[in-house]
Amino acid sequence: MIEANGLTKDYGSKRAVDGLTFTVRPGVVTGFLGPNGSGKSTTMRLVLGLDAPTAGDVRVNGKHYRDHAAPLHEVGALLEARSVHTGRSAYNHLLALAQTHGLPRRRVDELIDLVGLHDVARKRAGQFSLGMGQRLGIAAALLGDPHTVMLDEPVNGLDPEGIQWVRHLLKELAAEGRAVFVSSHLMSEMALTADHLIVIGRGRLIADTSVEELVRTASGNVVLVRSPQAEALRDRIVSDGVSVVSNAPGLLEVHGLPADRIGEIAAAHGIVLHELTPQQVSLEQAFMDMTRDQLEFRTGELVTADAA
Repeated sequence: MIEANGLTKDYGSKRAVDGLTFTVRPGVVTGFLGPNGSGKSTTMRLVLGLDAPTAGDVRVNGKHYRDHAAPLHEVGALLEARSVHTGRSAYNHLLALAQTHGLPRRRVDELIDLVGLHDVARKRAGQFSLGMGQRLGIAAALLGDPHTVMLDEPVNGLDPEGIQWVRHLLKELAAEGRAVFVSSHLMSEMALTADHLIVIGRGRLIADTSVEELVRTASGNVVLVRSPQAEALRDRIVSDGVSVVSNAPGLLEVHGLPADRIGEIAAAHGIVLHELTPQQVSLEQAFMDMTRDQLEFRTGELVTADAA
């Protein structure tokens, strides 16, 4: 478990993290989302004690990271996959880490096989592709069989098979009762992997909610209805708090009334329905809408030669 309370970090006049309070619970994959420059990496560094907070506090499994006698057993972290001695083999890199905690060689062998690096285990890490480096970083994070796992962009550089493998791995870790905290810019992957989301912007907490609730809120309770008796249905459902837009004959876009209630009203009045579809935005669109005003780096519009 990770518990942050009023976590704040200043770098000179720049406030990177601003009063964050959240909990990453066991048995759940918690996604950590935010635009570039939002403070995600800084927050993760604060969790591991790599930076000291200006104010507030953060604990892992009830203690500060530095106070754990055997931290690899408590929290496994991947912040920068390239933080490996380039002349050392994948096997020797993991072996050196294992020896700091008295872990046997067989544990290194198990992790090499788990992450799919058996054929390149004796190869120098400096020769690894980005995806292979990610796999080695994940192996290092899991080496101590930790209660809490924290991964920063773990699918970066992985091929589709590797991304699917990471997705299943994170779900399995959570199913075993571990707290899993993972950041990613791939919203489609977070939608498939995460159970809960913590969203930040400019260092501040924007949302602490389930994936389902975030998408439902962003979708705004809109239902698409298709009926040969659309006008009759419109007359029955329009009321305070309910509005209807018709963009084509026989087609209604109903705002403010759930699909099941629309169906009940139609049935009660003998109105035929050909379609009754709750409209749902993607997690990516919900995230974009939520963080639009929190962007630190904004992409400009393309200027064509004619326009110039």
